[in-house]
Amino acid sequence: MKLPMILAAAAIFLAGCGERTASPVPAPSMSGVEVNRAAVAKSLFGAAGDASRLPAAPYGGYSRGCLAGGVQLPETGPTWQAMRLGRNRNWGHPETVDFLQDLSRKAAARPESNGIYVGDMSQPRGGPMTSGHASHQSGLDADIWLMPATLGLSRAEREALSAVSMRRNAGAYTNDLWGPFQHELVKAAAQDPRVERIFIFPGAKVRMCREETGNRDWLRKIRPWAGHHYHFHARLSCPAGAQGCEDQAPPPPGDGCAEAQDWVDNILNPRPAPPADPDAAPSRPRGDLRVADLPQACQAVLVR
Repeated sequence: MKLPMILAAAAIFLAGCGERTASPVPAPSMSGVEVNRAAVAKSLFGAAGDASRLPAAPYGGYSRGCLAGGVQLPETGPTWQAMRLGRNRNWGHPETVDFLQDLSRKAAARPESNGIYVGDMSQPRGGPMTSGHASHQSGLDADIWLMPATLGLSRAEREALSAVSMRRNAGAYTNDLWGPFQHELVKAAAQDPRVERIFIFPGAKVRMCREETGNRDWLRKIRPWAGHHYHFHARLSCPAGAQGCEDQAPPPPGDGCAEAQDWVDNILNPRPAPPADPDAAPSRPRGDLRVADLPQACQAVLVR
């Protein structure tokens, strides 16, 4: 969707919303246009078909933010292919695109693969997605498939091809498809100084802890996370000078191997859940993020 269409979509939500709260993030100029701050954010960000015409900048956090000046990972490169092109989620901050291209070359240098398949990154302007992810909002997250890439896939094949699971026993162990390629691919990503975290199923973390014989510092970045057995999720730190970007807290000290093993032990022998507190207040249901929930700069990202 081109910029005039974005403006038209945003205009539906224009309204007088009273005074806006001050933001610690220097917001781009709104050029006299305001978006209804009560609007459901995913509706507007999901409708944007291209990037904003602003300097590249991530605003807010990974799960409550947006992306100005996003860059599209080319659909096909010499050592990568973007998957599920119909989602239009192969966008990110320039550093994310550079990271993926660098990682793909390292993957292609191994005998098992011609490169990598890249899953969801971010929408053209970041922000909440209409489905599938709570994070991936600031252009600094990317999913990389764990299976070796043959490349050469058509657009139709990229929609139909299924990623291959690497787990067994509900994620407590890797299956027989996991091998040196997966270990070295995840390791190469974790050793990149731009990467803040990597999320993968707990059995993979335990196996990497058991098999790594060299410098183990990179293991600290690998965090067990349920469901990440077809791909791993790489998260970059805020780029230098990105004033409006919010990093998450650094990972705990140590390599995290004991904690991963504890998770695996609990998968194999689940501990009984603690009894519910009868006096606890009921949890509030999580609703959709509104434009007002995002950094103020995201309003300009929507309309410029």
